[in-house]
Amino acid sequence: MRNYEIMYILKSDLDEEARKNANEELAKIITSNGGTVNACDESMGLRELAYPIKKENKGYYVVIKVTMGNEAIAEFNRRTRINPSVLRYLITVAHE
Repeated sequence: MRNYEIMYILKSDLDEEARKNANEELAKIITSNGGTVNACDESMGLRELAYPIKKENKGYYVVIKVTMGNEAIAEFNRRTRINPSVLRYLITVAHE
Protein backbone atom coordinates (compact mmCIF):
# COMPACT_ATOMS: atom_id res chain seq x y z
CA MET A 1 0.00 0.00 0.00
CA ARG A 2 1.33 3.41 -0.99
CA ASN A 3 0.14 6.97 -0.56
CA TYR A 4 -1.25 8.64 -3.66
CA GLU A 5 -2.72 11.99 -4.60
CA ILE A 6 -5.55 11.93 -7.13
CA MET A 7 -6.76 15.07 -8.88
CA TYR A 8 -9.84 14.87 -11.03
CA ILE A 9 -12.03 17.36 -12.88
CA LEU A 10 -15.81 17.02 -12.83
CA LYS A 11 -18.13 18.49 -15.47
CA SER A 12 -19.21 22.08 -14.82
CA ASP A 13 -22.92 21.44 -15.38
CA LEU A 14 -23.24 19.17 -12.31
CA ASP A 15 -25.21 20.60 -9.41
CA GLU A 16 -23.96 20.33 -5.83
CA GLU A 17 -25.81 17.08 -5.13
CA ALA A 18 -24.48 15.43 -8.30
CA ARG A 19 -20.90 16.51 -7.45
CA LYS A 20 -21.29 15.10 -3.94
CA ASN A 21 -22.59 11.81 -5.36
CA ALA A 22 -19.70 11.63 -7.86
CA ASN A 23 -17.15 12.24 -5.09
CA GLU A 24 -18.75 9.56 -2.90
CA GLU A 25 -18.83 7.11 -5.81
CA LEU A 26 -15.13 7.63 -6.55
CA ALA A 27 -14.23 7.29 -2.85
CA LYS A 28 -16.28 4.09 -2.67
CA ILE A 29 -14.23 2.59 -5.52
CA ILE A 30 -11.09 3.08 -3.44
CA THR A 31 -12.50 1.84 -0.13
CA SER A 32 -14.22 -1.20 -1.65
CA ASN A 33 -10.84 -2.33 -3.04
CA GLY A 34 -8.98 -2.14 0.27
CA GLY A 35 -7.82 1.48 0.14
CA THR A 36 -8.50 4.42 2.43
CA VAL A 37 -9.33 8.05 1.65
CA ASN A 38 -7.18 10.23 3.92
CA ALA A 39 -8.31 13.70 2.78
CA CYS A 40 -10.58 15.34 0.22
CA ASP A 41 -10.02 18.93 -0.92
CA GLU A 42 -12.62 20.68 -3.06
CA SER A 43 -11.32 24.21 -2.40
CA MET A 44 -10.17 24.77 -5.99
CA GLY A 45 -13.80 24.72 -7.09
CA LEU A 46 -14.98 25.73 -10.54
CA ARG A 47 -12.15 26.84 -12.82
CA GLU A 48 -11.62 27.68 -16.43
CA LEU A 49 -9.81 24.90 -18.31
CA ALA A 50 -6.67 25.70 -20.31
CA TYR A 51 -8.24 24.01 -23.33
CA PRO A 52 -11.58 22.30 -24.00
CA ILE A 53 -11.91 18.74 -22.69
CA LYS A 54 -14.88 16.75 -24.05
CA LYS A 55 -16.38 20.05 -25.28
CA GLU A 56 -16.25 21.55 -21.75
CA ASN A 57 -14.49 24.86 -20.97
CA LYS A 58 -14.91 24.77 -17.17
CA GLY A 59 -14.70 22.09 -14.51
CA TYR A 60 -14.75 21.42 -10.77
CA TYR A 61 -11.32 20.42 -9.48
CA VAL A 62 -11.08 17.91 -6.62
CA VAL A 63 -7.93 16.54 -4.94
CA ILE A 64 -8.02 13.46 -2.72
CA LYS A 65 -5.18 11.86 -0.79
CA VAL A 66 -5.46 8.09 -0.53
CA THR A 67 -3.63 4.97 0.55
CA MET A 68 -4.25 2.05 -1.79
CA GLY A 69 -2.74 -0.94 -3.55
CA ASN A 70 -2.30 -1.80 -7.22
CA GLU A 71 -5.66 -3.54 -7.55
CA ALA A 72 -7.46 -0.43 -6.30
CA ILE A 73 -5.56 1.72 -8.81
CA ALA A 74 -6.52 -0.57 -11.67
CA GLU A 75 -10.20 -0.54 -10.67
CA PHE A 76 -10.18 3.25 -10.14
CA ASN A 77 -8.68 3.74 -13.62
CA ARG A 78 -11.22 1.42 -15.22
CA ARG A 79 -14.27 2.94 -13.53
CA THR A 80 -13.15 6.56 -13.91
CA ARG A 81 -12.58 6.20 -17.66
CA ILE A 82 -16.21 5.19 -18.19
CA ASN A 83 -17.69 7.73 -15.74
CA PRO A 84 -19.33 10.52 -17.82
CA SER A 85 -19.05 13.04 -14.95
CA VAL A 86 -15.23 12.93 -14.89
CA LEU A 87 -13.47 14.97 -17.57
CA ARG A 88 -9.89 14.12 -16.61
CA TYR A 89 -7.97 12.56 -13.73
CA LEU A 90 -4.35 12.12 -12.64
CA ILE A 91 -2.90 9.75 -10.04
CA THR A 92 0.52 10.59 -8.59
CA VAL A 93 2.61 9.07 -5.81
CA ALA A 94 2.52 11.35 -2.75
CA HIS A 95 5.97 12.10 -1.35
CA GLU A 96 5.53 13.13 2.25
